[in-house]
Amino acid sequence: MATKKKAAAKKPAAKKPAAKKAAPKKVAKKAAPKKVAKKKVARKPNPAFMKALTPSAELAAVVGAKPMPRTEVVKKIWAYIKANKLQDSKNKRMINADAKLKAVFAGKGQVSMFDMAKHLAKHLK
Repeated sequence: MATKKKAAAKKPAAKKPAAKKAAPKKVAKKAAPKKVAKKKVARKPNPAFMKALTPSAELAAVVGAKPMPRTEVVKKIWAYIKANKLQDSKNKRMINADAKLKAVFAGKGQVSMFDMAKHLAKHLK
């Protein structure tokens, strides 16, 4: 019976140190200052991006011949890439060019999505 009393006495002793460790963490959280939320201001688009540019004949075969802003050209190129499943399946950053896009991408069969803007700039005036 003496061993049962010792085992019962050890259980509450183990709980006490755990409670002491948790208390300082709560104090540290209360000390952090609160941030004040700022109102978001609507940004105006840059007029340079909204300027209508005429695509070259090669680019017009993909996006259309009418003048449009650079942002719309990029949207239409991505819509064409997604519709024809030209994104590389293993590396999504690479675009596999078909016959129409090879003319735009200077004859390259595969182009990085980051290099795409460089190639598009050569076909917009």
